Amino acid sequence: MSRTKNTVQHSLAEELAKTCRTQEDVTNAIKALFADKVETILKAEMDEHLRYEKHDISGNNSGNSRNGYNRKTIST
Repeated sequence: MSRTKNTVQHSLAEELAKTCRTQEDVTNAIKALFADKVETILKAEMDEHLRYEKHDISGNNSGNSRNGYNRKTIST
């Protein structure tokens, strides 16, 4: 690992240590830090899977549309 990455990680760890007192505080801080990035990744994954972007007209009546409702039967 490069020195720059070590410095950034060390700085992040110091900031967490200043503001967090419990394991739950650390968990919540990390979730808040990465939540928007994970959401962006999941949206991009869905776009790739469906082969069109959300609200794109090419998805209309394609049989694999993300807008609308389908009847589903779930076996448990």
